Amino acid sequence: MSGSAPGAGRLGSVVVAGGGTAGHVSPLLALADCLRRREPDVRITALGTVEGLEARLVPARGYDLEFVPKVPMPRRPSAALLRLPGSMRRAIQAADDAMSAAEARVVVGFGGYVSTPAYLAARRRGIPIVVHEQNARPGLANKVGARFATHVAVTFPGTPLHGATVTGMPLRREIALLDRKARRAEALAHFGLEAEWPTVLVTGGSLGAQRINEAFQASVDTLRVAGVQVLHVTGVGKDFAVSEGVGLAPYVVVPYADRMELAYAAADIVVARSGANTVCELTAVGLPAAYVPLPIGNGEQRLNARTVVGAGGGLLVEDADLTTGWIEGTLVPLLRDAAGLADMATAAASVGEHGGDELLADLVLDAVSGKS
Repeated sequence: MSGSAPGAGRLGSVVVAGGGTAGHVSPLLALADCLRRREPDVRITALGTVEGLEARLVPARGYDLEFVPKVPMPRRPSAALLRLPGSMRRAIQAADDAMSAAEARVVVGFGGYVSTPAYLAARRRGIPIVVHEQNARPGLANKVGARFATHVAVTFPGTPLHGATVTGMPLRREIALLDRKARRAEALAHFGLEAEWPTVLVTGGSLGAQRINEAFQASVDTLRVAGVQVLHVTGVGKDFAVSEGVGLAPYVVVPYADRMELAYAAADIVVARSGANTVCELTAVGLPAAYVPLPIGNGEQRLNARTVVGAGGGLLVEDADLTTGWIEGTLVPLLRDAAGLADMATAAASVGEHGGDELLADLVLDAVSGKS
């Protein structure tokens, strides 16, 4: 997609790279929005993949999107590993072509499949690089990018990237400035929920979470009879039907929620994976949560939730322990303890950060102006 000529302000033209899941796309869009607020004529070009959420969300937000071939990093010897050099060269060239067309002055990467070729193309072109790492334990792409970035930003203190600045997570303003109490009636109406019931928001992120989905699907009747209403965001293609229940608490199933700020405003507690973006959004809006870290990967989800759980703003639930028994024996009684939930909400809010977008934008401006 083509865009207008680079803006005349200090930023000029910015390329942002990241995609695949909401964990990468949401902070990318939050930064883009912040840069546009600062300099309305800034040109922003996003690099992403055809398959990722960015293919839909970035153009819908009003930003140009250029596609870069997806290059997964094989973790063991395979045919994909043999194809890696050629695949990476093609991806780097696609990123390079996009940067040339955009006349990019700075590249900001958020990790994920497209960030490694973006970093390597920017290095080849001599363009300043800013890296933002969302998780407490960095991914491979950002480990690579941080080696030659001019500025490195991290969400959580203690993230092991040399010379990093703690900025927190860039959050969309709809979430960073959310007043849950003021928006609750609107939120309940939006999702077809009712004011008299306590509300659980269940989400496994944009891709869904099988364990969470299965446990709650098996507990629909238990929750409705107990007087607990549920907004269940299953992930695309993973939604299921729930029968009508006259006089019972609603159980609303949606595959994806574009208006997550309204989902948060409707909720009294959230059951979710502890991806970095989820943790940061929930603490920013002061929502208690039961965090269920992904049991595979490098363990970053457990680390992401460590601070808020330590502060008393959330519970940590092992994936194997997220069962119908836990829902009935722990979650339902918690929903009946309004004072306890209020204390958890206060604790969650105490570790929330609202200005990550502005702090990261400061680093981008420093990179453009040559400040270290």
